Amino acid sequence: MQKIICFILVLIASITSVYAETIDKTLTKMGINKGAVSVMIKNVQTGDTVYALNETTPMHPASTLKLITSSAAVDTLGADYVFKTQLYKSVNNDLYLKLSGDPLLKSQDLEKLIQAAKNKKIVPKSIYIDDSVFDKNEWGEGWQWDDELNPLMPKFSAYNLNKNLLGFEISPTTNGSPAVIVKHSNYPLTFMNYTKTTLNGGSNVGVAKNEDIPNILNIVGNVSKKMTVTVPIKNPKLNFILSLEEVIKNVRFEYYSKITSAKLPEKNVYLVDEIEHGLDKILPLIIKNSDNLSAETLFKAAGAVYAKSQGTFENSKQMLDAYFEKLNINSDDIKIVDGSGVSKNNLMTAEFMTDFLVGKTSEENFETFKTLLPTPSEGTLKNRMLYFKDNLYAKTGTLAETSAIAGYITSKRGRFYAFDIMINDAKTSSADKKNIEEQILRTLYVNY
Repeated sequence: MQKIICFILVLIASITSVYAETIDKTLTKMGINKGAVSVMIKNVQTGDTVYALNETTPMHPASTLKLITSSAAVDTLGADYVFKTQLYKSVNNDLYLKLSGDPLLKSQDLEKLIQAAKNKKIVPKSIYIDDSVFDKNEWGEGWQWDDELNPLMPKFSAYNLNKNLLGFEISPTTNGSPAVIVKHSNYPLTFMNYTKTTLNGGSNVGVAKNEDIPNILNIVGNVSKKMTVTVPIKNPKLNFILSLEEVIKNVRFEYYSKITSAKLPEKNVYLVDEIEHGLDKILPLIIKNSDNLSAETLFKAAGAVYAKSQGTFENSKQMLDAYFEKLNINSDDIKIVDGSGVSKNNLMTAEFMTDFLVGKTSEENFETFKTLLPTPSEGTLKNRMLYFKDNLYAKTGTLAETSAIAGYITSKRGRFYAFDIMINDAKTSSADKKNIEEQILRTLYVNY
């Protein structure tokens, strides 16, 4: 009997070796430097490693990091946590708008709050904004200065409103003439219009900072049809106050003084109304659609709750370390400097990520966690990995020179695997990196 067991173990080891060679051949065929690729695949049921390549080498995880930071945040906050934007009235007849950094807050929500005050016939002496929930740091460590105009990477703060983005319309005129640019916002942003209407051609519009004058953008390119362009707000606090002033004007609320900042008094204040957005709305944005503003805000909010203090990265990092200690996983070989994975200062090992994913499967809420992950044709996998259908649940990550994917896959043989793939290579195109990821997963799906 003992000889039979030994024979089976040797057979399994030899089969696994053959499949590992298949993945190695796939990488060789794709022509990529294996030193730029980190892979780890584990059988969830047995915990066995079935393939590993540079699994302990720290690499950039990009947005796959959101799997870890959002899990830590939910563990700290609780699944029923809600962001609340609250309007209070003091006994001195002042209004206090207490912010939570709600990443889903919109101008319509501010209108609802001010309308509630109007309906209660409140005529305030002063309106204050309590922005103490977060510190004043509006960008993550290592975020690139040349990403300031990237709508996927807006600033984040207590003053989050309308995703901290500003949209404007560009419409063609007569052929050869400049297009018309229209901004539907009071935010002080001016455009240098270098566009040209090309009715018989395609549209190719670019946005660039004016290096000489702040709050001016250069709009260049050809315009053949009406389009909407979105850019990040440079000053979220100013944008918030201007938007609130516009709401006050639109609902004809009786207030004509300045809006300033002040902390909500602990006593003698009464709730007028509040806006709530729960994690059931926010987590899908983070995991399925890789929303950076929501990820960073959630990370800071969790740090604030953990430290019973203000939301800062330092407090969030302490929260994260406590989470790793709770999971009993060693984080010495990784580095996390933001909540979204945008920074290239983040470092992850495939071993750590895969061990984390395997550990998640033993948690009570694992099915909820798994279904948050995009499947093929959904979220960031909308046009990718369609071959695997419902057998793949994975979070993607993309930065300049970096592509990553991490999650779970059920093979044709019904085996359930956790995996992490990171490719940090400047010479390989983004499309080729993603193709390599798919080829590795195909080999896993078919052969393992």
